[in-house]
Amino acid sequence: MQLQYNSPLILTFFLLSLAVFFLGQWTNGWTTMHLFCVYRSSLKDPLFYVRLFGHVLGHASWDHFLNNMLLLLVIGPPMEEKYGSVSLLEGIVFTALVSGVLQCALFPRTALLGASGIVFMLIMLASLSGFSGGIPVTMLLVAALYLGQQVYDVLFVHDNVANFMHIVGGICGTGFGYVYALRPKKRKPAAHKASGKPGLKFEKTSRRKSR
Repeated sequence: MQLQYNSPLILTFFLLSLAVFFLGQWTNGWTTMHLFCVYRSSLKDPLFYVRLFGHVLGHASWDHFLNNMLLLLVIGPPMEEKYGSVSLLEGIVFTALVSGVLQCALFPRTALLGASGIVFMLIMLASLSGFSGGIPVTMLLVAALYLGQQVYDVLFVHDNVANFMHIVGGICGTGFGYVYALRPKKRKPAAHKASGKPGLKFEKTSRRKSR
């Protein structure tokens, strides 16, 4: 049996995060601080724009990395299969951008790194499974239990966990799921029967499924 790279986007994200973590260990944290950790800095600094998106690949410790990657590898592949690699990549990039901008705007004296926001985005996407226009009960339960815990931690627990950005990731995931579900689907053209006229050759064409 051959190994199957069954979830290209999620596995690539995992491998990049792993490489970034070991690179940070090798450089004694220099690359993590300057490339994969977002914080308010000059807009003239070209590395600021790298950090604005790259912060989701950085992790502060091995435990931090494992906690995020285990959930990513469990929830990510089914979501990639459902939404497609390109669409899910758009959601990840959008979540990274929003969380990075909000971190710089609202918390100028702290830095943000880690894939927690992406994981929460995937969790909310998973809770929207079977969505067909109404409000899924699973989404309400996840929002009440998972995001409710984050709101409690923001208000009453003071630690180094960026709970606010977890909430931002969850909101981005919910919005992405609704936008994708309500997006008009392309209809496949009706098949035409061969007329049987001589001299005509009919070939089958492959068509990708609409997303």
